[in-house]
Amino acid sequence: MIFRQLFDPASSTYSYLFGDEASGEAILVDSVLENWQRDAALARELGLRLVAAIETHVHADHVTGAWWLKREFGCAIAFGADSGVEGADRLIHHGDRIACGDRSLRARATPGHTRGCMTYVLDDESAALTGDCLLIRGTGRTDFQGGDSAAMFRSVHAQIFSLPPACRLYPAHDYRGLTVSSVAEERRCNPRIGDGVGPGDFAGYMKNLNLPHPKLLEVAVPANLRCGRPADDTPTPLRPEWAPVRFTLAGVWELEPAAFTDAVSGVQLVDVREPEEFSGPLGRIKGSTLIPLEQLTARSGELSRDRPIVTICRSGARSAQAAVLLQKAGFQRVANLAGGILRWTAEGQPVEH
Repeated sequence: MIFRQLFDPASSTYSYLFGDEASGEAILVDSVLENWQRDAALARELGLRLVAAIETHVHADHVTGAWWLKREFGCAIAFGADSGVEGADRLIHHGDRIACGDRSLRARATPGHTRGCMTYVLDDESAALTGDCLLIRGTGRTDFQGGDSAAMFRSVHAQIFSLPPACRLYPAHDYRGLTVSSVAEERRCNPRIGDGVGPGDFAGYMKNLNLPHPKLLEVAVPANLRCGRPADDTPTPLRPEWAPVRFTLAGVWELEPAAFTDAVSGVQLVDVREPEEFSGPLGRIKGSTLIPLEQLTARSGELSRDRPIVTICRSGARSAQAAVLLQKAGFQRVANLAGGILRWTAEGQPVEH
């Protein structure tokens, strides 16, 4: 089983990628709109295909990227059956199994933060995703979206604390940088709802939190009730249209050598190697302009902002940094030549000397 914990610093949200190596199938839990391309890139780089984008609940502090992931992979969107969403491919009930190759997650209904909250437990009960029901040394709030402190108390004790003591617990949020806990830890150390805390104690604690509502509440909840689908039904393209580029986990758009010929018309080719490399035995791509990497920022004014740019180097490493620098300088359409001149020549593409 492949497992990755991903973080969105703006909303302190954790997203989780589960993948079955044998089948190549994967599930992404609690995606964030601004990070959907990052998550898609990670799945591709690990050789995985998303079959489901599932949510622990309707979030109030960020918009899900599930709708966009469905456009990219054709995966199913799944929410809890009591979440009230429209457009989900699957509504998950307590006890349902979400398959991922030969592995799976089992759903446990854990209402309290919202009516539709779900906790997802790995098939061997070694790990569970608790959403906003149980946090590390805390719990989700219960003061809006149908929250109910009594329901949360029952959910935590009946559905989460009943898991094996060593079961690792992964929340949907943490605001202090904590990443994982366990059933035993939370039962012993959680000041809100651990062992020894009664229903009345918990209700009194939650009633007096006095937290401000999330800043994105009025935007996030309606969007998430649509599974993240844009309200005007006119989404931007999945990727830049000027070339068949792909996004990488490193945050750079890349262009494959084999796809280069389709994009070359009108594109600026910027080779960021040193002069002796540019004129050396590896050769250079016809029409490319030499601007060594250390000079790129100072000489960026020599490049047109109206035409796309493809950056080139020996291996693709320096040119990836060049793409980042150009993006920071305000160039919108920039891609790195994947693998650089080494891969270009290995795939039989022409060079000149």
